[in-house]
Amino acid sequence: MSREIAKVNNISLSYSEEDKELVVMDKVNLSVYYNEFLSIIGPSGCGKSSLIRMIIGLQKPTGGDVTFKGKVVDGPPDAVSLVFQNVALIPWKTALDNVAFALENRGIPRAAIEKKSAAALKLVELDGFETAFPSELSGGMKQRVGIARALVSDPDLLLMDEPFSALDELTADQLRVEVRTVLKNKHLPLKSVVLVSHNVEEVTEMSDRIVVLSKPPSHIVDIIKVDLPYPRNKRSKEFEKVTDRIFKDLYAAKA
Repeated sequence: MSREIAKVNNISLSYSEEDKELVVMDKVNLSVYYNEFLSIIGPSGCGKSSLIRMIIGLQKPTGGDVTFKGKVVDGPPDAVSLVFQNVALIPWKTALDNVAFALENRGIPRAAIEKKSAAALKLVELDGFETAFPSELSGGMKQRVGIARALVSDPDLLLMDEPFSALDELTADQLRVEVRTVLKNKHLPLKSVVLVSHNVEEVTEMSDRIVVLSKPPSHIVDIIKVDLPYPRNKRSKEFEKVTDRIFKDLYAAKA
């Protein structure tokens, strides 16, 4: 069995609403292993985004805990980065400065910050756009800047919260292939990736394992190992077999 880089231990999540308790997640247990691409999919409102926010320490569970490299998470660990659905670039900063923002206040010389930031932009194929402002970038290019910003701090674990959902399908499809290629770059210190998505083909295309959550109060319905070679053929019977299983799980999860 592979080593765990992060572990969700008996997590529960609930909110108080009009004197009632709304239970979102109920005793979820999940391991994220070194050198894997793990995706989480499930019905709307099942707590997918909340789960990765708890993994990075931006949200506290009602019960249970999360460990990263064996230590309980009580705030964002330095070695974990998050890419949001809405990349939220700083409009008055250039692409280079938006990436560099992740390294500020770390005692790193400015020249070194700019060098690392330029290298991160090159990694996502944005070299030549260092001086461009967000208003001058397309949606796909902005998302690339967001990914570069997440990678520039050399994380061991990268969390991605529906990073392609705001893009048109052609741009999203191209970016999925590019991101998968970047994240499997053996020269990066990155060890593992967790992706939250509602797109069945997307998780099948990108993942080593797929976790399917039920409707609230959510629990794990299925964990699917995707043992298909890259690049993956979406029209192959093997690919369709995985997507069919996910759809079956999702329909069962809503029941």
